[in-house]
Amino acid sequence: MERITSKLEGFIFWSRWLQAPLYFGLIVAQGVYVYQFLHELSILVTRVGTLSESEVMLIVLGLIDVVMIANLLVMVIVGGYETFVSHLDLDEHPDQPEWLSHVNAGVLKVKLAVALIGISSIHLLKTFINAQQIPEHVIKWQVIIHALFLFSAFMIACTDRIMNQSTAASPKH
Repeated sequence: MERITSKLEGFIFWSRWLQAPLYFGLIVAQGVYVYQFLHELSILVTRVGTLSESEVMLIVLGLIDVVMIANLLVMVIVGGYETFVSHLDLDEHPDQPEWLSHVNAGVLKVKLAVALIGISSIHLLKTFINAQQIPEHVIKWQVIIHALFLFSAFMIACTDRIMNQSTAASPKH
């Protein structure tokens, strides 16, 4: 029975590698965002002088939005792989992100929540700039959803802090 249990535990531990293709898929999605960024940038550059100030601002906010989503993807890909699949051997790499040395599921959740708030803020700013062409109920719901993101991020951060305090206070066995 011990041999069967040992094999089962080994298989369960191995199953974490099933996530590797998911992270590869996110890398492909990041490539799509690079294409989207370059497309939007080419529109901005080729139409310079014909765009109004608000149109330029909306395109630039779109570029910032794409960059923030790409940053979110990097956090999920690198942090998720490091946390849930396998250790990345980057200790001597000069470009290793500072946050990677202390990443765990809680830290990753807080970073993701903050990134989502940033993305939501950009969308809300785009909505406010273009408010005269957007129905009032749409604006209201975007503000409510943004407020819910803020509340959720606050609660995730509080929960993570409480969990870290209780882990630090509990005696080591």
